[in-house]
Amino acid sequence: MEPSLNVLGGRLVPCSIEPLTGFYRNGCCDTGPEDQGSHTVCVIVTAEFLAFSKYLGNDLSTPRPEYRFAGLKPGDRWCLCAARFLQAAQEFAAPRVVLESTHARATDIVPLALLKAHAAERGDG
Repeated sequence: MEPSLNVLGGRLVPCSIEPLTGFYRNGCCDTGPEDQGSHTVCVIVTAEFLAFSKYLGNDLSTPRPEYRFAGLKPGDRWCLCAARFLQAAQEFAAPRVVLESTHARATDIVPLALLKAHAAERGDG
């Protein structure tokens, strides 16, 4: 199996092990046919984004032990659905993006220029 590529054309770098993220819960924003939500954008969550997501009905900050999910806090990295990132960007609530850890398939939904405009600085998060 070929390695997954990031939006910069290089090998996909893990997004987060703690908390464990990714559609496949392997720490990477890998995607495949089962991933209907395209969990491909590696972000560094902010309090503003967490509030925005909760407002839209996806509470990512409340722990859900039944899913082994401790809840996210500002500064955590997370594989976000590409469409939710696009929506957050349109509402001026988008978190920073870790380009090296964002799957190339994210650009099926989010323009590369928009991802780059929200790129995290190296060492962020």
